[in-house]
Amino acid sequence: ANGYYHSRWNKCIWSSHDLSDMVFIDNYIFNKDVYIQFNSTVGEYVGYTEHGVYNARNWNNDPNLLQQERAELERYCKYNAEIDQSTITGKS
Repeated sequence: ANGYYHSRWNKCIWSSHDLSDMVFIDNYIFNKDVYIQFNSTVGEYVGYTEHGVYNARNWNNDPNLLQQERAELERYCKYNAEIDQSTITGKS
């Protein structure tokens, strides 16, 4: 179909049982291309297109937005990973 595709994809990636190596990644995608990404290891937004670089610069200058995004590692990733791990390992 003709049209545009926009999505936002959050990922929590880790391999250690204690979650110490966990990374939160927040991708902004337009027509299957990531144009902005927040990575908790980097701690700020990175733009990959002209539009993405422009927005990343503006978003990185907003301390409230950065604080909220940085908090997602604990609030969203680790919280849910602990529930998932206890559910899965508790049944094996």
